Order: sequence, then structure tokens, then C-alpha cells
Amino acid sequence: MRSIKIYITVVCMLVSLNGCDYLGYDETAGKTKEEAYAYFDNMNQLVSYVYTFLPVDFGRVNDAMMESATDNSVYTWENNSIYYINNGTWSSLRLVDGGWNFWDGIRSANSFLENFDPEVLKRFEYNENYDEMIGKSSKFPYEVRFLRAFYLFELAKRYGDIPLLTRTYEQDEINSVKKTSFAEVIDFIANECTEVAAELPVNQNDFWKETGRVTRGAALALKSRALLYAASELHNPGKDLTKWEKAAKAAYEVMEMNVYELPKVTVDPLYSNLGGNKVLESKQLIFERRNATKESSFEARNQPMGYEGATGGNTPTQNLVDAYELKDGTPFSWDNTSHITNMYYDASGEQTRDPRLYYNVLTNGTTWLKQKVETYEGGKHKILDGSTPTGYYLRKYMNPSVSLDPVRPNKLEHHYILFRYAEILLNYAEAMNEWKGPDATEDQCTVTARAALNMVRDCATMKHVDETGEAFTEKVRNERRIELAFEGHRFYDIRRWKIAGKEEVRNIYGVKITKAGDSFSYERVLVNKLFWDDKMYLFPYPQNEVYMNPDLGQNPGW
Repeated sequence: MRSIKIYITVVCMLVSLNGCDYLGYDETAGKTKEEAYAYFDNMNQLVSYVYTFLPVDFGRVNDAMMESATDNSVYTWENNSIYYINNGTWSSLRLVDGGWNFWDGIRSANSFLENFDPEVLKRFEYNENYDEMIGKSSKFPYEVRFLRAFYLFELAKRYGDIPLLTRTYEQDEINSVKKTSFAEVIDFIANECTEVAAELPVNQNDFWKETGRVTRGAALALKSRALLYAASELHNPGKDLTKWEKAAKAAYEVMEMNVYELPKVTVDPLYSNLGGNKVLESKQLIFERRNATKESSFEARNQPMGYEGATGGNTPTQNLVDAYELKDGTPFSWDNTSHITNMYYDASGEQTRDPRLYYNVLTNGTTWLKQKVETYEGGKHKILDGSTPTGYYLRKYMNPSVSLDPVRPNKLEHHYILFRYAEILLNYAEAMNEWKGPDATEDQCTVTARAALNMVRDCATMKHVDETGEAFTEKVRNERRIELAFEGHRFYDIRRWKIAGKEEVRNIYGVKITKAGDSFSYERVLVNKLFWDDKMYLFPYPQNEVYMNPDLGQNPGW
């Protein structure tokens, strides 16, 4: 296996060192393996390296997001490999994302876990911070076990059955490993999360005096997500209710911590005008991928064409915009003339839709960087190559303080959310509804699915839902779609729900806006129709991996 075949004890680990280093120490300095694991700074570097495999940019494929292979977004440049999915040319030889590289993170995690020995540290580490270092290093294995579980989940959600590798392998044995069932992999992940959660600190700052490290909430959040996937139709065709029960209880464990809050969108730093630079201050943040390097590439990839330095990018669809209700909770309808006339604003300029729409999407008439966005026909942000094909541009996590001006550039740190509290509440609402219905409780789950869903709606000051049955299920799914838009969920949600082949998901719409004087008219237009084949519910194994290890087999249909 390309990435797994080098799953041997001697590995190149630290990008900060040149050449191939034995688990991150410099062989040319004459250090032994024992010495490499005897010093806190060396070990901390090794652990930090395992963190480097965490995903960035919500599942980026070159410059596109995985969201642009769904009904939420269209990527403006068709030469991007995201179109392998959209047009049906995806194959085991034409891969899309770099998910297979999570094996590198798993390999590095296993190497650390096999070589870490706290007793060696005690013999070698002597300085004024000795006790603090011993305390921190005692958490290293639990951090690394979480990261290994996270990477295993990232692979399992793509490929289904995968090899469950929990040790390092010699080169002559790695190409004969066999796959473990998805269910067994998820059980392993859930058990790991339960065990490490008990040993990890509740708050990052309380223990590490630095942020970006794994906490108890992160471990329980991963457990919640993994069990939710395991309970969903793709992996639970028999509708085993005990799987939904496990998923509900896992989400409730996070809720019961009473650590996280869901602020109003108007004050939540998650939706700050400073985009991905301020998410660290959000009270709902559970775990994130840190990007301490100042950069401007996120804005360059997504800023409206016509602005300085923009190159086009991931553009929200009319499908997504239609999913945002009116302010009073009424679903938007193209059959209602008043809805269309007041598509985004009324005659007095007041917003007419769920406030989250304006935090997530740049619509025609929205002010961005001190000028109004023009996506009407002939508008200045709709006439260049790479301009939006849908009539919209991305707003979520965009930072207007970043400057793409080559003369006066301004770059800032961007941090990418991996887990936040709104997802946990939506996990719970979905699982509890599938297990017991919208209004039931249990001894270990004392919040109803409806109450959890309404907590998320409360943050946007949206009307509580009163639907039941299938209509309530659709409300839960729609809330997840709009709340977690562009955070890497939609691509996998439509697969685990097995709705990716439906016409309403495949037909991608935009809006044609015509300006006449000071007024606008709107027409919903079909932009694209996504290709679909049921084999696409799972990723294909890279064909070269199957050649090297026939025991892997290939996923059905590929």
C-alpha cells in the first residue's frame, strides 16, 4: 500500500528536520531512541507532528471544497478535480481528495504510542519545569490515541471497511493486511474516545496553557459523530434502533458536560466580521485545526470576482439559499410572488430571511469591502471568467480585513472548525428523533429531539418547529444543512442518508437576476445536473493499493 507500505518503525516524521529521522530526532547528532523519547521538547514535537494531518479548509480539493460536489455549492473553475465527482469521471485511477494520506497520521501515531515511555522521561528530564513537563507528557498518549481515532474515522467515512491498524508494520507484512468492517472500526473509535476522554483535560487553557490541543469534549464529540454515521441508513440499512440509542447517548455526554454554549449568531465570534480569525473565541468551539501562519489564500479562493486579487471559487447554490426560511419561519417558495420580490431584503432594506443566510452567503446587493455585490446580469461581479455561475458568493469565514492588494497586502491566521456545539445538538436531535421520536425522553437523555433542534434555531432567533413525523425529520436535516454549511458535512450527510441520487439533490440551481432601473427580477435557473451512481456512496480504493494488496479488494461498483 502506497501510504501504508512504509508503515515501519523507522519513519520520516518531523517536517521541521531535514532528511529521514528516527521518530523525529537527528541521527547525525548521535542520539539514541531512548534519548529521543527522554526529552519533553522532542516528544512534544512528535505529538505536534501527528496533529499536522488534521484537515484544513473544510475538506479542500485543490482550491475547491467538498461542498462543491453537493447541492450546496458550485466551484467556478471546471478544471478542478472536484468535477471528477460531478461529471462521473471519478474512478480508482482518478482520485479526488487526499484522504488516503490519513494513513500517514495513523502510522505516526502508532509509532509514537509504541515508543513512548514516561519512565525514560523521568530519568532524563531535569529542569525547573520538571513536574509540569511530567504532567503534560502523561497526556501525550491520550492525545495521540484521539488523533489516531479521528484519522481512522476520516478513512472509514470515505471507504467504509478499512484495515484497522493499531501498530506499526514491517514492510514485508503491510501488503497483506485485511479490511475490518465499518461497524468494528466505529466500535474501536467509540471505545478509544470513551477511554481517552476520561484522561484528557476539560479545557485547553486550564491544562496546556496553550490552545489547539485535544480536550475531553473533542473526544466525546468524535464519538458522537462516529456513532451517528454508524446509525445512519448507509451503514444501518436494517434500521437497528440500538445504534440510534448509542448515538443519542454519545451526543448527550457532550451536552451533559455543561462546558459549551450556543451564542446568538449576532454575537458569536464564529460569525465575526473577522471570519476564521476569530473562531477561537466562540463559546461553542470544541476542537479546531490551527493555522498559525498568516495567509490570505482562503479569501483569494472565494472572494467575488472583480475584487482585487480574487480568483473565484466556491459559490453557494440557489438550492442552499432556498433552504433558509423567511424570518418568521415560513419556508421560502418560488410560487409566492412576495417571497421572490423580497428575496433578500424588503422595500425598506430590511433583511427578510433567516439571519444565518447573510452570515453564510454574499447575495446581490450585500455590501462587501465597502461596495455592493453585483451578481445581476451585467453586474461587475458577474461578467469576468471565474465569476459565480449561481448568482452568489461565499461569506462564511471570509475575512474582510485580509487584503489581496499586491501593493498593500494583509494576511491573517485562519483556523478551521472540526467540532462545535451546534453539531452536537443536531447530532442529538437526529439520533433522538430516529430512536424515540421528536418529543420523547429517556433516563440518560432528558432533552427531547425537538428541544435540541430549537436550541440551534434559538441562536438565530428563528421560530420553534412544531412539525411531527417525516416533516420533523426533514426539519432536522434542513437545519443541519444551513447551520453547518461549508464546514465539510453536506457531502457525507447526503451519503449516509442515502439521498445523494435524488433529483432534488442532483439538480443544481442558480438565480438569474435582471436589473431594470432600481428594481430586480429573479428567475431560478438550472446550472448543472450532478452525475450519480450508487457506487459513489463510498470512495474507491486507489487502484495501485489494490494491485499491491489484493486482499483489500475494491469497493462495490468501482
